[in-house]
Amino acid sequence: MNTRLPSYFVSHGGGPWPFMKQQYGDTYAVLEASLVDMRRQVGDVKPAAVLVISGHWEEQELMLSSAAQPPMIYDYGGFPAHTYQIKYPAPGSPQLAARAADLLAAAGHAVSLDAQRGFDHGTFSMLYPAYPEADVPVVQLSLKHGFDPLTHVKIGRALAPLRDEGVLIIGSGLSYHNLRQFGPEGRLASHQFDDWLQMVLKLPPSERTTALLHWGQAPYARNAHPREEHLMPLMVALGAAEAEDAACVYHEDEFFGHLAVSSFRFGEPVAP
Repeated sequence: MNTRLPSYFVSHGGGPWPFMKQQYGDTYAVLEASLVDMRRQVGDVKPAAVLVISGHWEEQELMLSSAAQPPMIYDYGGFPAHTYQIKYPAPGSPQLAARAADLLAAAGHAVSLDAQRGFDHGTFSMLYPAYPEADVPVVQLSLKHGFDPLTHVKIGRALAPLRDEGVLIIGSGLSYHNLRQFGPEGRLASHQFDDWLQMVLKLPPSERTTALLHWGQAPYARNAHPREEHLMPLMVALGAAEAEDAACVYHEDEFFGHLAVSSFRFGEPVAP
């Protein structure tokens, strides 16, 4: 039986959407179903912990959240008052933070622990549908300022051993993230870039990595990602399972009526 956990890149949606069903209706129903299914794919036994690389945390050097009981970060604006009272009371894991820091340091990355960092919405909004009981320990890893793709692939490579230790690695971002063009004006760019992603992720592993390292050459790349903080988590998820097949586990052609968005799994599911 396969016990190595896959890694994921999740397009995490916008703001605190799981807590706004009255406002959004079924807008996020397909994404929610994919996150529930991610839990099924991981298998009957809960992960020992989840390591989230969030597109909402960027530092000059890598940082890992190490609090035993992380607080909340409401890193959004203009949402209903109740969304600033949300609690996702999953424990942290100082042990996982230390283990991940050791792996990253051994691979030559400067890394520090942050005992104050809480869960941003790229973490709690995405995890709530998958683990609503908040009973799986969660550690966040920052992105590295500069967003060098190869650096983030190497970060994933360094973290790969965690997959054999029961740790679920999730890169949380968005396959299309241009908030200035999030309506009909974003249709062409999101579809063209998504088509490119779907094509590239079917390539043999070495070709796939090379193509993703040069993502800026993709059709409408800078329209899809004027600033690439929501794409870099994909590089980490890829690096953590670089030699393994990729599968699209979530896709919509008309997200918010117009946009193409996707999530991907790297490696085989534990549960078929």
